[in-house]
Amino acid sequence: MAHPHHVSKAPTRWLRIGIPVFLVLLWFVGGSIGGPFFGKVDEVSTNDRSSFLPQSADATQVSERLPDFLGSDSIPAVVVVTGEQKLTDDDLADVQAVADDIAGLDGVQDGVSPPIVSDDGLAAQIFVPIDSSGEVAQTVDDIRGLLVDELPAGLESWVTGPAGFTADLVAGFLGIDGLLLAVALIAVFVILVIVYRSPLLPVLVLLTSVFALCVALLTVWWLAFAGIVVLNGQVQGILFILVIGAATDYALLYVARFREAVATGARRWDATVQAWRGAFEPILASGGTVIAGLLCLLLSDLATNRALGPIASIGIAFSVLSALTFLPALLALVGRAAFWPFIPKHELATIPDDLTQPVKGLWPRQARFVARHARVVWIVCTVVLLAGAVGVTQLKADGVPSSDLVLGASQARDGQAVLAEHFPAGSGSPVYVIVPQDELVDAVTVLDDSDGIESVAVASEDAPSGQATVTIEDGEPVFAAQGPPGAPAPEPTVSDGDVLVVGTLTDAADSLAAEDTVRELRTDLASTDAVVGGETATDIDSNDTSIRDRTLIIPVILLVILVILMLLLRSLVAPLLLIGTVILSYLTALGVSALVFDGLFQFPGADPAVPLYGFVFLVALGVDYNIFLMSRVREESLVHGTRRGILRGLVATGGVITSAGLVLAATFAALGVIPILFLAQIAFIVAFGVLLDTFVVRSLLVPALSYDIGRAIWWPSKLWKHDAGAAPVDAPRSTELVAEDGHPLTREEYRRTLEP
Repeated sequence: MAHPHHVSKAPTRWLRIGIPVFLVLLWFVGGSIGGPFFGKVDEVSTNDRSSFLPQSADATQVSERLPDFLGSDSIPAVVVVTGEQKLTDDDLADVQAVADDIAGLDGVQDGVSPPIVSDDGLAAQIFVPIDSSGEVAQTVDDIRGLLVDELPAGLESWVTGPAGFTADLVAGFLGIDGLLLAVALIAVFVILVIVYRSPLLPVLVLLTSVFALCVALLTVWWLAFAGIVVLNGQVQGILFILVIGAATDYALLYVARFREAVATGARRWDATVQAWRGAFEPILASGGTVIAGLLCLLLSDLATNRALGPIASIGIAFSVLSALTFLPALLALVGRAAFWPFIPKHELATIPDDLTQPVKGLWPRQARFVARHARVVWIVCTVVLLAGAVGVTQLKADGVPSSDLVLGASQARDGQAVLAEHFPAGSGSPVYVIVPQDELVDAVTVLDDSDGIESVAVASEDAPSGQATVTIEDGEPVFAAQGPPGAPAPEPTVSDGDVLVVGTLTDAADSLAAEDTVRELRTDLASTDAVVGGETATDIDSNDTSIRDRTLIIPVILLVILVILMLLLRSLVAPLLLIGTVILSYLTALGVSALVFDGLFQFPGADPAVPLYGFVFLVALGVDYNIFLMSRVREESLVHGTRRGILRGLVATGGVITSAGLVLAATFAALGVIPILFLAQIAFIVAFGVLLDTFVVRSLLVPALSYDIGRAIWWPSKLWKHDAGAAPVDAPRSTELVAEDGHPLTREEYRRTLEP
């Protein structure tokens, strides 16, 4: 059958070689500049939770003013030392000698306390102020090393407190540059080799992802350096995985189009042009949709969420750019050799017009199965997904103790447990209350009356330890501090008319009991101008803000993506259908994950941001596959009719969506190698959700439901009124639309017939 030939002037051979070479060199320059910045991320990143809170949060206000009262911006470490029996004078002398040596370490500020012996005499604690603007983790490691080297046999030590937990958290993120990337890239490479059975093509696809990540990281680093965005290990890990996964997905879509062109015998340049035209719209639409969803995080009050929005969007933007420029340039230079040794020579399998005829291949068989049992398929899929979604009721996403953020061994967690056996569990992580001096009596009275507060003191420059105990006698505050008999009573440090009250918690600072205590203090002090802060208050404000964020942002993301789908598909019904399936898929992934977290992994709970992050990635990336599928379905429907177009679209995209889903699931699963609870949970939720989306929603539910509804999915567009087809599914081939000269209409020609 003859096809029309469109005469156009082809570019010269120099341009066909020069343009790809220029693009490849441009990306190599960008990658070579950005690559070294992998080792510099820690220069611009922070893991201080208080820095992520909104300025209006009480904990933030207290944190910013602490240096006014304490004389320096420090983070406390608590050294706990225990013996096999009660500590002797010789033991305490050894501990004091170690404390003196600790005071001389780099990063340790003045004010290291002498050993404080517990009431049972079995333990001693030392408070060590560490410069929060320095290398906290390194300083803690130095302290731990000093304790191991200098404490005599029979004494055991731990470093805990806020500084200890910070050090353990930093240690947990240490593998994020090397191990995480290595695991993700190896997993992607293995999948691509299995899918394409070619040694060269996976390398080209991975180059696309790696160079996109290098340039994205270069951009993000300078933004963080300028203070425009806040970067932490959590956001960094997600950026790495998101770029590798998304760039590979977009690359696979382009490769699928390029393979189709090569299979028809097209030369390198012609195949490149055909593939680029076919892939440009869905890749751009997919990337734009993900970016739009991510930018909704700018509505968050938490700086870490607000930072993830633009940072991840930058990563997606470079992923799209790399898939549409760098990869096409590479394939334009390499040509069909990229598929060696299995160079495509035949067009991909299609679904026959007559469904009673035998078919070959997995996707043609699946398309025929969907066509024959459409209603049964989508009903069964829906019921199964709804059953899985029931598990959402078991999800405990209201926050977890700081001591449980690190999976596996944690000296700070072990030390906190030992500390709680011999001292008030909240030692080293007190409640800070900034109160006007004339309201000090009221504030101290409230703290004294609280069952959750062990002792009360005020910050005092006059006291050797920096704090003076305070009691109320005859309605007046009385201050006292350790010192020689007859020494004058210390006075509280006053800043802008305010004083700092320090309350030692009875319970561990990251416990629910401590949170209840802080909430009660805030309620009881509401009639005063007091502001309550500290580690526990930071956790409370972070969790409350995170819950508010997810309540606001999730509906906004849904609305934004719905509008984009309506514009892309020029329909109302199809986008609503797709959004509905994405929500159902997300709820099922979250429900199954909740059961796994609670029953199999025995996790203590989840951060309130986990459902939000899971939603952002599953919905935004799940819509990617919707766009891959439905944009192709619409393209086929313009020529072959809706139902036949659905089947042809499923066959054409089934392989690439499955490959992309496996790659994305593998990259997110790689987050599980980082021993951080939040990342492990995100890894499972997204990896499982993507696989669910790939093998159930996009392969069965959406095609079956769309097929059952028929052309009404395009309402109210012209395609609904003019259901192209030329013919029903089982009609003979001869019924295709033809032009006046007798040749079958191309897709572009048929599109023009629908235009007004």
